[in-house]
Amino acid sequence: MRSHRIALTFAAIMTAFAGASAHAATEIQFWHSMEGALGDRVNGLVDEFNKKNPDYQVKAVYKGNYGESMNAGIAAFRAGNAPDILQVFEVGTATMMYAKGAIKPVQQMSEEVGNPIDPKEFIGAVAGYYSSADGKLVSMPFNSSTVVFYYNKDAFKKAGLDADNPPKTWEELAAAGQKLKAAGQECGYTTSWPSWVQLETFSAWHNVPYATKDNGFGGLDARIAINTPLHVRHLDNLAKLAKDGIFMYGGRGDEPNSLFISGKCAMITGSSGLRANIAKNAKFEFGTSTLPYYADVKGAPQNTIIGGASLWVFANKKPETYKGVTAFFKFLASPEIAARWHQQTGYVPVTKAAYELTKKEGFYEKNPGTEVGVKQLNVETTAQSRGLRLGFLPQIREIEDAEIERIVSGKVAAKDGAENIVKRGNELLEKFEKSVK
Repeated sequence: MRSHRIALTFAAIMTAFAGASAHAATEIQFWHSMEGALGDRVNGLVDEFNKKNPDYQVKAVYKGNYGESMNAGIAAFRAGNAPDILQVFEVGTATMMYAKGAIKPVQQMSEEVGNPIDPKEFIGAVAGYYSSADGKLVSMPFNSSTVVFYYNKDAFKKAGLDADNPPKTWEELAAAGQKLKAAGQECGYTTSWPSWVQLETFSAWHNVPYATKDNGFGGLDARIAINTPLHVRHLDNLAKLAKDGIFMYGGRGDEPNSLFISGKCAMITGSSGLRANIAKNAKFEFGTSTLPYYADVKGAPQNTIIGGASLWVFANKKPETYKGVTAFFKFLASPEIAARWHQQTGYVPVTKAAYELTKKEGFYEKNPGTEVGVKQLNVETTAQSRGLRLGFLPQIREIEDAEIERIVSGKVAAKDGAENIVKRGNELLEKFEKSVK
């Protein structure tokens, strides 16, 4: 009798275990670079998805900054244990695209599992950046930013400037800078992310090529082309503004942000994602506007290009995993989720529906200036303004930043600095082209 009870108990345990196994959730590894408040919001999105989709369990893991997480993902793939999803910054796009056999294109994946992700749902400049030459999404747009112009309204009023009519051209910016300086402002203008803002976005905004072959979208043999008269003119203008005490170089990346937030500089070009930090820490009223442009350049202003990152899927995963990844991506792109992410973080809404929902909810009316970045992106792009598809772009940016520093400090002429960027940058592009053939 005792043996019979033990057998029954064992059978019940095995039955329960088999039932649990049959309904075990598919685990999806998601490596990202969102820390602090942004990391908390990512974890919140993942928890929300997991509760709504019990068949899947996304595990979000912070893997360091963009460069560190990308390197970790590539190393993990080579070791045979890559995550399912990897967040990669926009300048890593070409590297990921040409990593043969490593990537599962997002649109192809979603179509194969019968739950298609339509690139037409996304804002033009966003979809274009992360699409192949035939218009198919290769990675999933997620946290996209763009460059906007911020200005200190209090400083404008003190200098006798119209705080509701910020400069729209570079000529107007220089004139405003002179008045700000005369009123005792220590710094008129600064910029964060010099290479992204003053060369990459500058080119798209003026509808001129940054590189040949449609900025790299047309082939691996693309080469940098920022030694044109317009680019040299702009770099020379920055040097003159620096010499006149209007422009203050504040460093690379987002280091210059503190110059604006502290009130030292009255104007800054920087990421749309900077807005929340300004609103929280600045002790003055600020405004947000479109980027300055040269009024005599035909086709300007066109559109800005995106920053931030997208989500990439690794190859050689099980079909069930791809079903779960697709479901997660569709969740992130749903109007309510994408709109909330945009409104809470300062990143632009990546889908048209999220943009429309945000407008319908009156968010832009209640928060003036938050629509500027979206408007700059939400236009039909050209071959010159679609974005960049170049290998070794992070390393090229290092060269550009170094030369911009030399130009604005008066150590080298703008033309010579631009030529040096082209020469050294193209050496890297040739190296990249050979490495992937």
